[in-house]
Amino acid sequence: MTALTGSPLRMLLPSSLRSRMFLILLLGLAVAYGMSFSVLYVERYMSAKAVMLGTLETDVATSIAVLDRLPADKRADLTDPLSRGNYRFVLGSGQPGVPDKSVKGAEIADTIGAAIDHRFPIRMESIPGGVERLQAHLELSDGTPLTIDITPRAIMPLAAWLPWVFSLQMVFIAILAWLAVRQASRPLADLAAAADALDPMKRGPALSDRGPTEVAHAAKAFNAMRERIAHYLEERVQILAAISHDLQTPITRMRLRADLSDDSPEKAKLLNDLAELEQLVQDGIAYSRSSHGNGEKATRIDIASFIESICYDYQDTGKAVTFTDLASGTTITKPHALRRILTNFIDNALKFGGSAEVGAVRDQSNGIVISIGDRGPGIPEDQIEAVLQPFFRLEQSRNRDTGGSGLGLAIAQQLATALGGTMRLANRQGGGLVAEVHLPAR
Repeated sequence: MTALTGSPLRMLLPSSLRSRMFLILLLGLAVAYGMSFSVLYVERYMSAKAVMLGTLETDVATSIAVLDRLPADKRADLTDPLSRGNYRFVLGSGQPGVPDKSVKGAEIADTIGAAIDHRFPIRMESIPGGVERLQAHLELSDGTPLTIDITPRAIMPLAAWLPWVFSLQMVFIAILAWLAVRQASRPLADLAAAADALDPMKRGPALSDRGPTEVAHAAKAFNAMRERIAHYLEERVQILAAISHDLQTPITRMRLRADLSDDSPEKAKLLNDLAELEQLVQDGIAYSRSSHGNGEKATRIDIASFIESICYDYQDTGKAVTFTDLASGTTITKPHALRRILTNFIDNALKFGGSAEVGAVRDQSNGIVISIGDRGPGIPEDQIEAVLQPFFRLEQSRNRDTGGSGLGLAIAQQLATALGGTMRLANRQGGGLVAEVHLPAR
């Protein structure tokens, strides 16, 4: 398998399946059609040559017999009438030439000799010059030399327009082959695009199951798989929400009992553990709710004023949150969900970088990109995707001492998806991390 993968033939093939199928189909049709054309050409060539030699066999043999029986003084009067377009009779030795040993000359000599029953020995010569000329020399019964000056015509077994027809047919075959390959490979491309766009948390249109039986079966199987994945994720979220909700009651009872107990170091530690457990439960509930967009209705907001109000709330509590380059205009979104995303980013920036820089710009599609940057330790490049997973925590720099349950970024990502947007994390040049949420134009 390895040898086949690295073979020169495999390296010469196009990379896409559609191009490979088209190339193989076109080459196969071209070879088959070319073989048919070659067989037709050879058959026509042989037929045309047989006709030419047959003409020499019948006409020349008859003319030689007539000239042989005529008196010597009458022969000169018939040489011109007996001549044809590609040969003529000359009484005498003709022009000086060189012995001809070509295949064509041998065929002509054998044909004429067989026609006259080899009564007169024939000697073939080639006449030098720009035009191919052959002379057949023989002597009649009375010893008179006779020369047959032959100008072989090029055998054209096919009409001059036939190669053009062949070329047009090949173009037509190429077009049909491309259409057939495109028709066959389009469902595969649609399936790949649907797989790339697969998001069980978003109810998008199902993959069309129209087309041949195999295509319809594959589309139905893909749609069923997507439904199963969505169902499994829904079950997981519901289990998390149920457990988190049911834990609230025993946590509340434990907190009440701890509050009624005597003050002691153990009581303080217990209350601290209960606070962390309660925060984890609340994050679990928030995560389960964020997968459904929290049922909030979208409204129109002024994006600059919205971001300024969030930043002012932090500044009023003495937090180092600044904003610059805020895009103007309005957008339609879910304000509470967007606020939760931004506060999550800002809290992380303050926690790990000590300050947060907020900005908002419009992209080329007139959408809005809101960014929150910090100058903290950042995230290793190979773990940027992993931190978006639920309950994933970076122990190296963001350990349990800093708080958190590993659900904040996962909640933000789900909320961004619910808003119809996307979320991105990237390390900043010069140190730190930047978190971006992209809201589509509305």
